[in-house]
Amino acid sequence: MTQEELDSLMNSDVDMDNVVAEEESAEPEGTTAANDDEGENYRVTAEHPWPPPPPIEDHKVVSQLDDVTKGIESKANQVFDYLEDMSNKMMDIEGNGRDLQQFIKNQKALFEKLHEAFPQIVTFSKALTEIDSTQKKIDSIITASLDTGDSIMSIMDTMQYQDIHRQKIERVINVMRALAKYMNSLFEGKIDDSKRVASAVHIVGDTSTADVVSDDDIESLIATLGGGHH
Repeated sequence: MTQEELDSLMNSDVDMDNVVAEEESAEPEGTTAANDDEGENYRVTAEHPWPPPPPIEDHKVVSQLDDVTKGIESKANQVFDYLEDMSNKMMDIEGNGRDLQQFIKNQKALFEKLHEAFPQIVTFSKALTEIDSTQKKIDSIITASLDTGDSIMSIMDTMQYQDIHRQKIERVINVMRALAKYMNSLFEGKIDDSKRVASAVHIVGDTSTADVVSDDDIESLIATLGGGHH
């Protein structure tokens, strides 16, 4: 409310209801109904007017980024541990498969000699057929274990992007902390804030001083309006 409007109001030239209605309808640009919600419905967007959320623990940016980098590193280490365990087990499978391969090879050589010595015995020829089938299955197991081991190594290589992301976030944190320290140093004074002289709200030469209603004017207006209702 300007001084001119206040003078007009004091002289009863302004309809009080219209003044109240105009002030209520004059909402700041960019505000929405969601701004009236206190607490849980409050959302911060690029277009949302200031102030931003208070600097409580949940809203501290660097602290949240530190949590992100810590979480990334912790989960990545867990994944690498799982992958390493899988890789070791696949190597055991491959080793056992090699041993079985050698055993089947020896069994085949034995039954081939038996079949040559006793061709009339069907069991020997049948055993050779089963040995060939088993040998193919073992070869398949060994091949699958080797392919799985290669896939595990590929996953480990792909997981390196997690570490790259962590390093990028840490670089952002370091830049933000450096800027914060620079700004604190830039605005640092030699006088403690508690010992500073209180500054005036309006100083001679301020162009907006004439348009601002003083506390005395407001108290006088309230008293006048109160007396008018009686």
